Amino acid sequence: MKHTLILENLNCAHCAGKIEQAIAGTDGFENVSFNFATKALRFDSEKKNPVSEVQQICDSIEDGVTVKQTAVKEKKRVDIEHALLIIALVFGAAALVFHLAVHNEAADIAVLALSLSATVLAGWKVFVKGFKNLIKFRIEETVLMSVAVIAAFILGEYVEGAMVTLLFTVGELIEDFAVDASRRDIEKLSQIRPDTAIILHHGHEEEVAAESVNVGDVIVIKPHARIPIDGVVVEGSSSVDNAALTGESIPVAVGMNDEVLSGGMNGDGLLKIRTTKAFGDSTAARILQMVEDAAAQKGRSEKLISRFAAVYTPIMVGLAVLIAVVPPIIGFGTFGQWVYNALVVLVASCPCAIVISVPLAYFSGIGAASRQGVLIKGGKYLEALAAAKNFVFDKTGTLTTGKLRVAKTVTLSDYSESEILSLAAAVEEYSSHPVAHAICSEANAADITLSNFTETAGKGTSALYEGKILCCGSFGGDIPGSAADCNVFLTLGGELIGAIKVADTVRDESAEVVSQLKELGVKNTMMLTGDRDNAARSAAAETGVDSYKAQLLPADKLSAVKSLDGGVCFVGDGINDAPVLTASDCGIAMGLGSEAAIEAADAVLSSGTLHALPKAVKTARRTMRTIRTNIIFALAVKAAVIVLACLGLAAIWMSVVADTGVCVICVLYTARLLKIRK
Repeated sequence: MKHTLILENLNCAHCAGKIEQAIAGTDGFENVSFNFATKALRFDSEKKNPVSEVQQICDSIEDGVTVKQTAVKEKKRVDIEHALLIIALVFGAAALVFHLAVHNEAADIAVLALSLSATVLAGWKVFVKGFKNLIKFRIEETVLMSVAVIAAFILGEYVEGAMVTLLFTVGELIEDFAVDASRRDIEKLSQIRPDTAIILHHGHEEEVAAESVNVGDVIVIKPHARIPIDGVVVEGSSSVDNAALTGESIPVAVGMNDEVLSGGMNGDGLLKIRTTKAFGDSTAARILQMVEDAAAQKGRSEKLISRFAAVYTPIMVGLAVLIAVVPPIIGFGTFGQWVYNALVVLVASCPCAIVISVPLAYFSGIGAASRQGVLIKGGKYLEALAAAKNFVFDKTGTLTTGKLRVAKTVTLSDYSESEILSLAAAVEEYSSHPVAHAICSEANAADITLSNFTETAGKGTSALYEGKILCCGSFGGDIPGSAADCNVFLTLGGELIGAIKVADTVRDESAEVVSQLKELGVKNTMMLTGDRDNAARSAAAETGVDSYKAQLLPADKLSAVKSLDGGVCFVGDGINDAPVLTASDCGIAMGLGSEAAIEAADAVLSSGTLHALPKAVKTARRTMRTIRTNIIFALAVKAAVIVLACLGLAAIWMSVVADTGVCVICVLYTARLLKIRK
């Protein structure tokens, strides 16, 4: 069975990683994944009630974590804690003033009393937690902070001990605030899926849980309300804003028999819709599930950081031991001085800044892309999208609309082009072939009398017109140069009188999107299609792709993609392109309509258009830049403080800045991703 639990009060990413590893290593738990951004722990287990066991594991690693079946609103920090911190800050400031301005025995006693009071009031929770961790033989930042502060007081550095405690506590408060703010922004994604629906039952409106609505029920969508479940309009007309789903900012007019998607915002009209899907299978629910599941597909950087933290911490502990022991043994300074320097190294080396900011950046980038209309299934696909140098497109349904239209009409007789088209439409009137529909929809209505209609598969249609056989379809004779690219021919009494070119329609945005990708530095754009060379050449010229290959079988497309050097993103309709979507570094499917698209692809263009593709590339690259910047910045600051500590030039307050201060900066810098505009 699949389980999802919420770990409340867990703001330490390093501890979260340890909890995830501990649960994954416990018998009976499989496919364990913890999403720090949403606090959701997912796993497979045959255990009927695994909550108590998960709670025990959490308690053994991090005090105060509460395991819940569903998310609950966390209570705000108790006001008394804020009051104690303010008093501690006042005492700390007073201690600093006395320390700097007054130098006598009474002042020294006052400094000790004020510093001790400030330290206890601000850091009592840190010290209690550090003591518990020490008993469990877990050496982490609260233990190191506690030891460092106690050492400062033993060495007579009362003010420094108080300042370090105050700085650490304020930093932790800001860090919690920054992480919680980012989490709240991420949780806003869930607002696209209403939890209730107004169902029409025997003519009466009744508000019920959306998940209890059955397929085929009629629900009422009031003005300016979100649609909870996919359905078809059975009464009313309005406009629907699908920006939260597709990134498209222009509302779409809807009326009788039009399909509407869950998550869309209704305009000024009242709508009644008949549901076509269950709540859990509707568009908004699928989008949220995909975004949440994306956390399980961790990127290379995220996996690297997890492995790095596991190796890095023991190395830094070993370095601290060497710093504490070696210099005084060989005659450089006292043990007290070098123990102090070792404590600076240990506090500064805490990897929380990186461990928190990297997964938060991935989730923020994926969330930002979803608001732009691109659903990315995981961090590794976000990386692939950012690094791709080759963008390969399917033709039909991707660069084109997949809808046939009359692109050209040629007259080869005394009939005008309009008359040729009308005659063709008349003889194709009863055919169900897509080409026939395209011709009939384009032609002007004309009073043409035909009789004896026939249709031959692969040949076309024919009828009797003014005593002669009028045929529309293929032609086996010589074709004039002006009609060389046409694919439908009209003959009357065996004589060729006109020709029509019926072609797929290139999407309005295709050429612009290809151009934007090139401006972003994409080295190669290619179109692959099973269509004829003439049609492929025309579409390639119109869209501006660098190259194309025509008349390909699915296996040929797969070979073409595998032959490319560098990262490859393939964009297709997801129905007959599943092998290529799977084989590419990032397979992108068009639209949410096809289950095959969602299953086979690594990302989905939820609007069913290409508009959002360049935006998604920019967002992916910005996310990766943010991750690299955070890693470099955090390691550089920590390295600088550690080097200064090795030289005996660093103070404990510097290590707190390198730990908590850097973490706050990295989290705030990462939170910028959540503000990316559509």
